[in-house]
Amino acid sequence: MNRIFVIAEAGVNHNGNIAIAKRMIEAAKEAGADAVKFQTFQAEKLVTASARKVDYQIGMTGSHETQLEMLRRLQLAPADFDELFRYCRERDIIFMSTPFDEGSADMLDMLGMEIFKIPSGEITNKPLIEHIAKKGKPILLSTGMSSMEEVERAVSWIKAVQKNLVSRSESFPHFFYSLPVLLHCVSSYPANFEDLNLRAIKTMKDVCKLQVGFSDHSRGIEASVAAVAIGASVIEKHFTLDKGMEGPDHVASLDVKELKELIVAIRNIEVALGDGIKRPVASEMETRTLVRKSIVATRNIKAGEKIGLNGIGIKRPGTGISPEYRDRVACMVAAHPIAADSVIAWEDIKDA
Repeated sequence: MNRIFVIAEAGVNHNGNIAIAKRMIEAAKEAGADAVKFQTFQAEKLVTASARKVDYQIGMTGSHETQLEMLRRLQLAPADFDELFRYCRERDIIFMSTPFDEGSADMLDMLGMEIFKIPSGEITNKPLIEHIAKKGKPILLSTGMSSMEEVERAVSWIKAVQKNLVSRSESFPHFFYSLPVLLHCVSSYPANFEDLNLRAIKTMKDVCKLQVGFSDHSRGIEASVAAVAIGASVIEKHFTLDKGMEGPDHVASLDVKELKELIVAIRNIEVALGDGIKRPVASEMETRTLVRKSIVATRNIKAGEKIGLNGIGIKRPGTGISPEYRDRVACMVAAHPIAADSVIAWEDIKDA
């Protein structure tokens, strides 16, 4: 069974407060996530001073500040990430953070972060993608807002640099070493169900010959569960300690209770998917015997008497001769007396 890798996306839902970030790590661990992921950026290197907020950000936080001013409030310092990395290690949950610039990527690499996530907005940022790929660690490439051609191009940049992975960890499923793992994503917050296009997961698998997961920005847990059912290897989902908190992403995030429900559902689905081989399972065998049917005598049949079609019927249980042999049985004779309404076995009959 391939275990689905579940990333609890904290993002910037800590609101720039390391104490909240630590509580989010604890909540992600308690919910059963494999990893908890943050975002690492330097606001001045990420946006210009005049850049406006995205519409959903304005809807959540108002228009009284620029995107730069908002991001300054939400960013954490390098020392904070060092503390959060160690906090995750102590609590046996994988630390991840998405770097938005080369300096942030270097800092996270020096911390010992074992897997990198390239966000959707950076899929055309060839210099950053190549810089991260040179670190020789597994990469998750998010593909929101992208065409198939853009995805293939970004994959080619990674493969051109990252011919051999240096990093190997028992913490990650083997598929993380397929260079890279793609994440289907719709970059709207929240994403509407009619926009999710989950079948693109299979398309990217077929075209790129890579493992594909789902970075889910829709409300609720249904889309993530459906993604697992159709073959997603990784699920990334935003969560928050309180949807009522101030900030751009809280409303579109799961609360802790919903995160737990999602992970329980994912674990149930990954077990239910099985190995794809069609065969009866042990739990069915008693029922199979009781509800399948056998050939039975419809009258008392004497020893040596021909059975005939008028001498047999088909009834439960399935402990005798299968109904598929009815015509053959009808041409045979009784090896000994057979009582009416009894299940006929092969030893009860013989060739005429």
